Amino acid sequence: MTWIPLSDRLDKLPLILAGPILRRTESETVTVWVALKAACCVYLEIYATEGGARLGGLVGSGSRTTVALGTALHVVAVSAKPIGSFLQPGQVYAYDLKFGKDYILEQALHAAGVSAGGISYFDHQLPTFALPPADLNQLQILHGSCRKAHGGGQDTLPILDSLIHHSAALANTRPHQLFFTGDQVYGDEVADPFLAMMTDAAETLLGWDECLPLGQNSQQPQRFAQLKTLKPGQRSQVARKFGGLTAGLTNKPQHAKSHLFGLGEYCAAYLLAWSPVLWPQALPQQQEINPQGQSTRQWDLKVAALQEFQRTLWKVRRSLANVPTYMIFDDHDISDDWYLNRAWCTEVLGKPLGRRVVQNGLLAYALFQAWGNTPGQFQPGLPGEKLLVAAQKWSASAGTDPEVGAQIAAYLGLPAPDPNSGLPLFKQDQDLLVLDREPLALDWHYIVRSHNHEVLVLDTRTWRGYPPEPDAAKAPPRLLSPSAFKQQIQIPLAQTAQLPPNAPSRVTLVVAPTNLISLRIIDLVQTWDLQQGNVFN
Repeated sequence: MTWIPLSDRLDKLPLILAGPILRRTESETVTVWVALKAACCVYLEIYATEGGARLGGLVGSGSRTTVALGTALHVVAVSAKPIGSFLQPGQVYAYDLKFGKDYILEQALHAAGVSAGGISYFDHQLPTFALPPADLNQLQILHGSCRKAHGGGQDTLPILDSLIHHSAALANTRPHQLFFTGDQVYGDEVADPFLAMMTDAAETLLGWDECLPLGQNSQQPQRFAQLKTLKPGQRSQVARKFGGLTAGLTNKPQHAKSHLFGLGEYCAAYLLAWSPVLWPQALPQQQEINPQGQSTRQWDLKVAALQEFQRTLWKVRRSLANVPTYMIFDDHDISDDWYLNRAWCTEVLGKPLGRRVVQNGLLAYALFQAWGNTPGQFQPGLPGEKLLVAAQKWSASAGTDPEVGAQIAAYLGLPAPDPNSGLPLFKQDQDLLVLDREPLALDWHYIVRSHNHEVLVLDTRTWRGYPPEPDAAKAPPRLLSPSAFKQQIQIPLAQTAQLPPNAPSRVTLVVAPTNLISLRIIDLVQTWDLQQGNVFN
């Protein structure tokens, strides 16, 4: 069977490309994220149920128009507010989606000849959820991280589908929250056949092929490269030379040969990780993509691993539609080892390609992950909504409008480049240096609270504190700068300590994507590497 590019299959696919994914869910608001192949206004309705199986009355609603990332890629995180009283624990609720005037959920999920599986555990075919229970001892929290599609073996995330299925009708027994604590996708270590699928999907979904800046010097003007010319298996040298990116293993070409560069590629990575819709029946073969490639065996091994990953994606999709899901980046969502130290920041953000790759990865993160974590930041007039507007303008310009690109960078928290050197700017934070982000930049950390527990999800990546000494550029940073520690930990804990004496006691959980306590052997190896100047190995 021959691989068929997405452009030849798109018109046969359903309206919904990925999702629905249930995101931030509290008594006073419910948010659902979805990716579509056409623009429309999406309506979200929340229903009471009797044990999950029988639908009751409408208890909440809301709507929002999709954001156009491309001609065939439109995303939205739509929130519903309760009608009357707040949603309550101990109840199973269902939700429904409508798409403009033309599609109900069932129609949007399916297309003629394309079956991606159902998203419900009940005959009414609607996804369901339950709030954290009143009794803390019944709280069911799940955690996952580091999900690499070509990693080999079996994907463990489909286990969640069985857990929900087993107790879907039991509000206090079914899973209540799912936390993804980093590396939802791998931007830096991409299997060659997977990259071929992403690059193909990127151009088809966006409707344009990104032109990437490769840099300039005193002898040459700015150079550019079209994304589709940077083939799978041929990106390591480009990533290192023009992007300063450290991903990839020296002298091990079978590992980490391909790095995501384009915005469309990062978007496609999420769509392929969360949904079976875009996957072709046959995966691309090496002779179809790169006939000059040297290791057909390695390509075929990755194809086999990807096919195994694809096999249970329908379960993953159903799971994510039926449990409130929260996410945070670690490093691979963007690039390994993103913001490792001051030298990394200077090297990568000081190169046009490196800066563009970080911006593309972080913009995709904002649209596919962060929007659902903190939908309040994306309300009209706030920085998140302004980022959505800028993202649409960026796509409309085919990624060529420098003014809009600078706006996006500011909202994402990327430091402005020094006008003379082009290197990223830092600023003082007590005795450390931090990247100089604009005050209007989005916050990636957040808090999820119920009446008896709270989860502090930390951003241990973009608020790092770097030693300021000139010879300490490669030294390890503090994962949280002094101001970040105050904002992300001290202030929330002080708020909890000020609860009224008669309030239920609240258990605090902290999500730190990067290790706070490491193994001694790893510390010894890293200390030795630092002394040798080999921190990027």
